Order: sequence, then C-alpha cells, then structure tokens
Amino acid sequence: MNYIDLFAGSGGLSLGLHNAGLKGLFAVEKNKDAFATLKYNLIEKKKHFDWPEWLEMKNWDINELLSEHKNELVQLKGKVDLVVGGPLCQGFSIAGKRENNDIRNQLMHSYIELVKLVDPQMLFFENVQGFTIDFRENGKRKNYSAILAEDLKKLGYKINSQIVTMSEFGIPQNRKRFILFASKNREESQLFFERLYNNIDAFLDNRNLASKVTISAAIGDLIRSKGFVESPDTKNFHNGLYGDAESAYQRLMRQNIPSNNKVPDSHRFANHSDATIKLFKELMKVSDKAIRITPKMNVVEGLKKRGITPLKADSICNTITSIPDDYVHYAEPRIMTVREHARIQSFPDDYEFKGPYTTGGARRKIDVPRYTQVANAIPPLFAEQVGAVLLNFLS
Repeated sequence: MNYIDLFAGSGGLSLGLHNAGLKGLFAVEKNKDAFATLKYNLIEKKKHFDWPEWLEMKNWDINELLSEHKNELVQLKGKVDLVVGGPLCQGFSIAGKRENNDIRNQLMHSYIELVKLVDPQMLFFENVQGFTIDFRENGKRKNYSAILAEDLKKLGYKINSQIVTMSEFGIPQNRKRFILFASKNREESQLFFERLYNNIDAFLDNRNLASKVTISAAIGDLIRSKGFVESPDTKNFHNGLYGDAESAYQRLMRQNIPSNNKVPDSHRFANHSDATIKLFKELMKVSDKAIRITPKMNVVEGLKKRGITPLKADSICNTITSIPDDYVHYAEPRIMTVREHARIQSFPDDYEFKGPYTTGGARRKIDVPRYTQVANAIPPLFAEQVGAVLLNFLS
C-alpha cells in the first residue's frame, strides 16, 4: 500500500505508517528544518519512500509542487492508494486567535486540488479540534470541516469524521484532534473508526502497554538527577543521561537504542536563571492537580503575562505545544526537553530531530524549531494504529 504525505512536518504520521507496513511515495513539507528531520530518519535511515525521479528530494511548498509538477501528478492518477496529512493547524487553533483569512487556512484548497489530480482510493486527514468550529466571513457562518467534507463528496468520497483523544490509544497525552477518513468505498468509510477503536486493546497488549500512560511512565528515566553531560550539539548547555527504563512505555521508546548509548538525542536542558527556578519550585507546590496557573490567580509572585501548568507524575499530559515553558516538569523545577516532549508524542528515542531547538519573536510564524516539530506532529503510535486499519481494508 503506497501513499503521499502532505504537510508532513517532521514525519510523525509517516513513521507510524512505516511501522504499520505501508510504503511512502513522497512527502511534501515546506520547512527546511522539519524536512531535514524527516529526510534523515525516514529516507536516509529507513529508506521508507519510493521517491520519484521527477521530484527533487527537498522541502516543497504544496503550491510550488502543484505549479511545477502538475503533469507528473496527473500521471499518478490511479496509482496512489492513499493521501494523508492536513494543513498547518495554527490558523484553526482554539488556543490562539482564529484567523479565518490566514494563508495557512487557504492551504486546504491546495490540498483539494492535489487530491483531485492524484485521485487516491482513500484519504486520512488530521487537524486541530478548532477545525470544526464555526466562524463568520462576509456575514455568513462557515465551518472548515464542513467545507472540506462537501468538497470531498463532490470528488466521489464517502466521509466519516470524529474528534479523537490520543490518550485512548496509549499516548501519554490528552491531545484532541479532528480526524477525517474518506474512501471511494462506503463500507470502508463507515467501518474506519469502529475498526480503529476495536483494535486498541490488542495493539497495546502486544506491546505490554497500559491503557493509560502517565507522564512519569513516559519520561521518568530522563530526569536530570539521572546525570548529565555537556550538550553534544550546543555550547554551554547540558544534556541529560538515560536512567534505567522503568516502564513498558520507556522500554518501547528505547528499544532501538544500543545499551552503550547513554545520551538521548535532543535531551538538552534549558539554562534557567535562579529566579526562574525559584518560581518553578513555588508553582510545583501550589497545586495537587495538573492545572494551569495564571497571574490572575495570585498564588505565586513573579508569574507574568500568561499561565503555566505544573505537571503531576501520575497524570496524563495535556496537549504538547510549541512553547516549551507552557509546562513545568513534575519532579524538577524546569521545563521539559525536546526529547521529553517527543516521548509524550510517542516518538521513539532513535528518531533524531534537526535544526535549532527554539525560536522567538516574529520568526515564530516562519521557523519550525525542534520543539515545534514535535508539537505539530501526529503521534507515531496513533498513526501506526491507523495504518493497521488501512492495510486491513486493502487486503
């Protein structure tokens, strides 16, 4: 079963589909750093894509691809089983200001154009929960999920969609996402979510995973007290070391890491000031629950501008975001590392991230540093379960 990955990011969806047994044709990702991560892990290491000779192996914007290679895309008609992926989520986000004229939202129309050209048998589309929320444009009420469904129906697809919570699939995160599955076969469309949910127990049992994975079960072997060394990729920073794997989830994430490798990729600790460490310690004391603490609550001094959530060891993490200081680690007065975010997103430890760790200011809308690459991804463990259902349909 082959597929094209659109808006592929750092490759979380493709990694999961690879693990399920699917084969990629090519991936479309605009950002050079996110594509560098995908290329290193899925092309150079895993040889996952049968990349066509007519397409340069680089970061592509979907509109650039449509403009330069329309004829080649038309030649793929009837030869592609599946198209996966969805436009960048920021413009649809509930958490931020909804920008219904944001150019990122208009990428949906480019998505439809490519689907029309390639005409795959099936589609898997993912976006943030805010994709389903109504907005007003020129006095009229609109909804992007409804617009997408109507456009796909016109192309002959049968549609099924739901809001899915990732923690139900063994991901240590209460991440909610809009999932749409479309197929030319009505029965496949109707059965997709039923099969997906029915397969959860067997999938998790086969990996000895608990039905609910807590934060400590996900990242407890990565705490700073396990030791640290000079960062291998950044001067004047420290990188954490591995402790003993204490849960099935940790063992799964580390299964391809050689026993003599003691330094996890992208496990660089932030250099916090004494004042920040003091603030984080106070935040860790004030609540027994993982709730967001804001300046208006007046529970600690020194908290400015926005809220921070101190995590709890026995809880499931809220949605990982591209802003690392949204959360304070459950056991140590610090933010989490890129590797800890990646663990909570179910990226295995042998998946290495490329590019800068963070960005700031106006470049937030342009750059895709490591924290953002992780936050924007579809959890690979969820994608693998999706892939198993799709393979079953094909067989």
